[in-house]
Amino acid sequence: MSPEISPEISVVVPVRNEAPNVGPLVAEIAAALAGTPHEIIYVDDGSTDGTAAAVRALGNVRLLRHAASCGQSAAIVTGIRAARAPWIATLDGDGQNDPADIPRAWARARAEGMDTMVAGWRTTRKDTATKRVTSQIANRIRAGLLGDATPDTGCGLKVFPRDLFLTLPPFDHMHRFLPALVIRAGGRVVSEPVGHRPRLRGVSNYGTLDRLAVGVVDLLGMIWLQRRWKRPRLLPDDPAPS
Repeated sequence: MSPEISPEISVVVPVRNEAPNVGPLVAEIAAALAGTPHEIIYVDDGSTDGTAAAVRALGNVRLLRHAASCGQSAAIVTGIRAARAPWIATLDGDGQNDPADIPRAWARARAEGMDTMVAGWRTTRKDTATKRVTSQIANRIRAGLLGDATPDTGCGLKVFPRDLFLTLPPFDHMHRFLPALVIRAGGRVVSEPVGHRPRLRGVSNYGTLDRLAVGVVDLLGMIWLQRRWKRPRLLPDDPAPS
């Protein structure tokens, strides 16, 4: 995209050790948003492989680098704070999210309004049976305790206004609870069915047990956060004196 043209949407991709996936995913994002002013922001969260070099080689991608790994949520926050567009789309950097779903999710987000997040819903997961089952259980428990009415909070593909995200409190692993955080802030969340693909290159940065361990602690913290805030309800203006 020409630097003179303001982007309408910023695609933020947090990555760690995803060098083989950079080129193919960027090409798909560019194809999906062809004709639309956009920017692609890669946030390298302390990679130890050639991820940064792979991004630099493309020339049409903004690269931000963490000196040390701070986690996926921190990478997302870094990218969104640096974004220049009023709309944000996030994608996982492993290639399992399909960038072709971005335009449809973005169109729905614009139709729903500036207080709405569109969360991708991977109706057909292309993961191992263990990962699918554990995710289903975790989603049901989380939805029951937090009331976020979102069937798949773990999908990396989300579209939302940048200003809406910037009202949310940043913390480690917040990306797992974005729907609940948006609702807590007075916004709305709608789910949009999206595609999901098997990982073709590289190795996952997450295991089942480590996700479970941090998930329990984070869920308790999120419950506390919800209970520590009462959203004010404004009364209508008083009628003008006659």
